[in-house]
Amino acid sequence: MKTLVDFFSAAVASGRSDLTLHREGGSWKPTSSAQFNDRVRALAAGLRELGVGRGDRVAILASNRPEWAIADFAAVCQGAATVPIFTSYLVPQIEELIVDSGARIALAGSRQEAERLLEIVPRSALEHVVCFDGAPGAMKLSDVERRGLAALKRNPAAFDEMSREVSADDLATIIYTSGTTGRPKGVMLTHGNFVSDVEAALAALPLPIGAVGLSFLPLAHVFERNLDYGYFSRGCTIAYVESVDRVAESLLEVRPTIFAAVPRVFEKIRDRVRDSVDRSPAWKRRLFERALEAGKSRVAYLESGRRVPSTLALRMKIYDRLVFSKIRARLGDRFEFCVSGAAPLGRETAEFFWAAGVRVLEGFGLTETSPVISCNRLESWRLGSVGKVIPGVEVKTASDGEILVRGPIVTRGYWNRPVETAETFTPDGWLKTGDIGYLDHEGFLFITDRKKEILVSAYGKNIAPAPIEAALCAGRYVSAAVLLGDEQKYLAALVVPRFDRLEEWAANEGIAAGSRAELCRHPRVRELYQRAIDMLNANKPHEQQIRRFALLPDEFTMESGELTPTLKIKRRVIAEKYAPVIESLFAA
Repeated sequence: MKTLVDFFSAAVASGRSDLTLHREGGSWKPTSSAQFNDRVRALAAGLRELGVGRGDRVAILASNRPEWAIADFAAVCQGAATVPIFTSYLVPQIEELIVDSGARIALAGSRQEAERLLEIVPRSALEHVVCFDGAPGAMKLSDVERRGLAALKRNPAAFDEMSREVSADDLATIIYTSGTTGRPKGVMLTHGNFVSDVEAALAALPLPIGAVGLSFLPLAHVFERNLDYGYFSRGCTIAYVESVDRVAESLLEVRPTIFAAVPRVFEKIRDRVRDSVDRSPAWKRRLFERALEAGKSRVAYLESGRRVPSTLALRMKIYDRLVFSKIRARLGDRFEFCVSGAAPLGRETAEFFWAAGVRVLEGFGLTETSPVISCNRLESWRLGSVGKVIPGVEVKTASDGEILVRGPIVTRGYWNRPVETAETFTPDGWLKTGDIGYLDHEGFLFITDRKKEILVSAYGKNIAPAPIEAALCAGRYVSAAVLLGDEQKYLAALVVPRFDRLEEWAANEGIAAGSRAELCRHPRVRELYQRAIDMLNANKPHEQQIRRFALLPDEFTMESGELTPTLKIKRRVIAEKYAPVIESLFAA
């Protein structure tokens, strides 16, 4: 396969009666390969009637649904490039991407999303807004498809003629970075970038025959988009979930073979299991803890390739029947494995799932690499690592430990940003990932931190915040943590409590508070967190010990700007928002 047109053709050739699934009217409605083919061809011709041609940019602002993929293929199969936009973005953020990309057409999912785009029309190059569901002032998707059908009747070969002209070097998409450290940059990815990455990733981690994938991470993010291309290329079924709030029930209804998620999703699943256990009788809690410890012991043997002792194997059969089978039942009876990416997965979280017999395979990649660089395999994995490098890709480390990448998966650069593009590559063509890490003697890649996030103390010590933050967040009463201390004499931390657990603890302890802010200031609450930090400090060298901390009364959210759509922390935003609090932590 050479272009995304080939992926589309493979999906059509699969002849599936349920190429995609989406929830409608309380049940899951299938779209067959034939229906998918007809709609893509009709919309492609319809977009052509609206003036879309090779090299034009088409923006998509919509939740995960079949129409997202239909719109994407309709654009890329005629040589246009799609510009995906997160549905959580507000008008100013959307406008920045629309204006920078020069998009002429924008497709929206809902009426509310169309209204945001229509507001931008007078200040951008947008000529048409098309809404999947219909909205005043916007064209309806079905009307554009009808125009396309009329055009195809006049020239039935139009779609095939257009798609044959598409080459591997053609721009397929401009995906804007989330802006965790500055203004978003438009990453240019070609058809060849995607195809080479999907094919190499599937060689490392093959999809089971007849697989059903659950798609709920935003398709505006390259991680889910790449995986969905993999499903299409292998003729698998994709079940689209429009809201992450429906994932738990969708798992039981769809019974997927595979799904991908960011670490925060896995952490929430783990926490829900833990909360359920904590509400159980004492004997059940003891049984769970013993099962978990036995499961972790078994994982240690499997990870190192050693045979599991017969006594441990026998115990695990019992624990599996009494404990772990109930956890796996929540994933459906066809579940094979899941993939974690977009941010580091804590070892404690990974151990929890593997101990329960849930195979969570962590990988590593960037938007700039389409995105997969490495991944753990079903037959070869190491917890804490991001696996081995996929075929056809080269990885090495620079003198400062930064991971460098070269291969057909690597972007040609940033849209309209020649200076930033030049700065992202070494003189001999290696992409600078911005991540610090190393390859071990077996070829497993380990990420230790982001280069830009390394803290350098006043004494010149380099401190990686991610492992310390992960250790904090593994605590029972911590939802999020941000380590501070760049150019300071000691480390401090901003801590967001797990308020559901903290409030339950406070009620049991007879602590009354009129608000979360008041609860965070209570001396006994601060003692609770100080004890947890003291335990963490006990195993750390002096320069990695947290000396002061502040409890924040508000959760980090996408809406308030502290989190990206893939739930990564925006340190710059937090530094600005909590500047007075941070200043007080380092006051003499």
